[in-house]
Amino acid sequence: MTEAYFRDEDFSAENLRNGDLPAGEYELCSFRGINLSGANLSKMTFSECIFEACDLSNSVAKGTCIRDTEFIDCKLMGINFNELDPFLLSFSFKNCLLSYSSFSRLKLKNTTFDTCKLVQVDFSEADFTSAYFGNCDFSGAIFYNTKLEKADFSTSRNFSIDPENNTVKGARFSSENIGGLLEKYKIKID
Repeated sequence: MTEAYFRDEDFSAENLRNGDLPAGEYELCSFRGINLSGANLSKMTFSECIFEACDLSNSVAKGTCIRDTEFIDCKLMGINFNELDPFLLSFSFKNCLLSYSSFSRLKLKNTTFDTCKLVQVDFSEADFTSAYFGNCDFSGAIFYNTKLEKADFSTSRNFSIDPENNTVKGARFSSENIGGLLEKYKIKID
């Protein structure tokens, strides 16, 4: 079975039959306002694509390749990003809802999360060296044995990161959110 190849195409809810995205490889494509909630995106490839105002919640992405792809104003709840093809995996998120997803055991150095909601997201055993977490909400997120060296949390909130169980050398925090590093000690910071 030959998979389709798409390059430099724009996809929207209006031009997709039945709202289904054809299996295949997408390069330099844009996706706007598409509901792919629960879709099977397994073994597909997205290179240098842009997803804007799309809902990909609970989609299945086993073995999916995502390279240099941007997600803007998207809903990506409940996705197991750790099932993606790790080879050259790279993406960025701006104003996205990623709650209840998992990034565990992935190597995502220099990844950008800008103004994202990351409630109860699993970051355990992942490498987020030099990642940017700007203005993100980490309520209930799991950080265990996570490499966060030089990561920027200076404008983020509601995280609980134990420096004894995570690598935080060179990471940036602000005086307003430093309590997230000391939570386990049950001390009060004024």
